[in-house]
Amino acid sequence: MNLRFYVISMTVLAVISDAILIPFYPQFFLERYALDSAVHVGAYVAAISIAVMCTLPFWARVARRVEPLHLLVYTQFAAGAFSVLSNWAPGIASYWVVSMLMFMCKSSYLLMYPYMMRLTPKEQHAGTIGVLSVVVHFGAIFGAVAGGFVLQTWGSTGSIFAMAAGDWFQMAVCFYLIRSGKIVRVNSGEHAVPAEKRQRLPLRSYVPILRLALVMLVFDFSAYLIRPFFSVHWQQLTGDPSEVSAGMAFAIPGVIALAALWVNARIRARGGVLPDHTVGNLLLGSAGLLLHAAPDPILLALGRVLFGWALFQILVKLEVNLFRLSTPEHYAHHYSITNFFQNLGVLLSSFAAGAIVERFGLALPFVLAAGGFLLTALLDHVILKVPSASPAATATPAMEAPGHAS
Repeated sequence: MNLRFYVISMTVLAVISDAILIPFYPQFFLERYALDSAVHVGAYVAAISIAVMCTLPFWARVARRVEPLHLLVYTQFAAGAFSVLSNWAPGIASYWVVSMLMFMCKSSYLLMYPYMMRLTPKEQHAGTIGVLSVVVHFGAIFGAVAGGFVLQTWGSTGSIFAMAAGDWFQMAVCFYLIRSGKIVRVNSGEHAVPAEKRQRLPLRSYVPILRLALVMLVFDFSAYLIRPFFSVHWQQLTGDPSEVSAGMAFAIPGVIALAALWVNARIRARGGVLPDHTVGNLLLGSAGLLLHAAPDPILLALGRVLFGWALFQILVKLEVNLFRLSTPEHYAHHYSITNFFQNLGVLLSSFAAGAIVERFGLALPFVLAAGGFLLTALLDHVILKVPSASPAATATPAMEAPGHAS
């Protein structure tokens, strides 16, 4: 088994570990601290995003001097330790402090993404990103299902220890890779940048990355705006109170993403080149989001299909753009910047969704999200300039290469 397999396996475990409690914090806080407040739960989830936003750039800087896999041995051990300690937090304030320290340490696993992309040839970036997108999506779904089972069977303590187990499993995988010699070093050896060639990037070189980050912020805000109240909308529309039915409808984009990954892989296997239909996919996704607001479950399900296809294709395209605009030695740093803006989009959408639904009802978030996809298409066309995937372009430093992503 190669390094890629182990990194993807670690990513799966990390996503599952993250997702165990995310859908169940209302039940978690009610059971442990007798706290029944939707505002508190929203603030806590928002604080998790802020913790990741603030600490990932720090870990990216540390990873310039410490091999990423070595770093994860310590950070994931600490994350698991803080998770276990949170089980004995006597009050809500102490739980906040210890659990936020856990998420700060846990966020370092996101460095595995740019690490793997640094070891992947540019012509294979789109395929690798597609696999990771599907892995992350299904990992989150499986984590939510597993989290519900663990919480129901072993209670909040079981959920906490399950999260810690995921962190320590990642630590064990990193330790095994280091001891077995399977690790690929990026701070020394053939992948390292010689000290004499290292230099601080000029401020103007950040402009393309910040443009992409702005597009990602708008896109993620729009995509996540529909998530918090989708299940409630489905249940009201169908008259079916079953959470299983709502969960199946929620999972439709994940199934479509898997189909899209298979289609893309087939095209590449036959030597074909995937066309750039970014704007077209955004228009398709916008239409799918509008169908979410239709007063018919069949139309809503069709909207989920269109939305799932567009979501996968756009996510892959935006991530490919990041690695075309960056250079290998700066992947982690630039990824931390775009990840900050993506988390900001998710954070803003979490606050906005509740306010919109409370004042205007369940349908409006879908309409606004459709408008957000249209705005993303406009920004992509107007401000986002990305070098082409030709060999000449990839050989040119991405900061200086001309081009345009449509």
